[in-house]
Amino acid sequence: MGNTGPAELLAIWEAGLAHHGPGRALLLHRAARPESAADELLSLPVGEREADLYALRRALFGERMQIRAECGACGEAMEFDLDAGDLGVRPRERDGPLRVEEGEWTVEFRLPTVADLEAAAHAVAGADGRAASGVGGRAASGVGGAGDGLLGEDVGVHGPVAAERGEAAEAFMAAEGGDAAVASTAAARARRALLARCLVSVHRAGQPVPADRLPVAELPEPVQRKLAEAAERADPAADVTLNVACPECGEATRAELDIASYLWAELDHWARDLLLDVHLLATAYGWSEPQILALSPLRRRYYLELCADG
Repeated sequence: MGNTGPAELLAIWEAGLAHHGPGRALLLHRAARPESAADELLSLPVGEREADLYALRRALFGERMQIRAECGACGEAMEFDLDAGDLGVRPRERDGPLRVEEGEWTVEFRLPTVADLEAAAHAVAGADGRAASGVGGRAASGVGGAGDGLLGEDVGVHGPVAAERGEAAEAFMAAEGGDAAVASTAAARARRALLARCLVSVHRAGQPVPADRLPVAELPEPVQRKLAEAAERADPAADVTLNVACPECGEATRAELDIASYLWAELDHWARDLLLDVHLLATAYGWSEPQILALSPLRRRYYLELCADG
């Protein structure tokens, strides 16, 4: 992580206000890998980006992540802690494409990149005339939880942090027992769009099938399921799905944790609180924004307490 002090983080936050999910994720990823160009970041496997964002989150806000989810059975609000250090496993380095064999089919494919994911989501959005959205599970949200990170403040995030990864990732990367493949027509189209971009070679009964002209829908469901399972094993951080047992009714609920949305919500809350601090201290002492941002969080909080006492 490069120079990501308060001034730099405020600049990232300000730039992100003009963007939505993918644009904000790219800004955060640039903060995590300041030495990498945008094209390089887009070419990384999805799980590599997620691992970078978890590392950035730990550096800024600490290890502890407080999560809120709603029980899918009874609607009970559930809150629990996660250790960010346990998440964000990087994909294993591979010498070649992944290979799946099922019946008469042999398929080789590469892991989806960030660019693949966005292109597939846009393809579905264009077909539907709307933006793609997550399907097949509930979204986990943040309820606070700064630890001992660089910023050293309790950011107190509230409100939903919806998974913005889109139907393409949900369907392809988080398929579980084939459920996501039939969750909706849009999800199936998104999965096929993403898979079509990642096919390397296809053989049926030993005969090559041109991967660039193969309608992915022709691949049998067991083949598509195995492809999703192989991708999930090779790149587990690409989709973090929590199975949460409800303390009220005991039923399990699947909740997707989108680290880009979670981290952006934390950054947004932190930035707005910091600007309020700047306003109060500038009013009280006449200091400039750079002077106030140069203060450590502890000293800034102490001056704010003095203002309140006065």
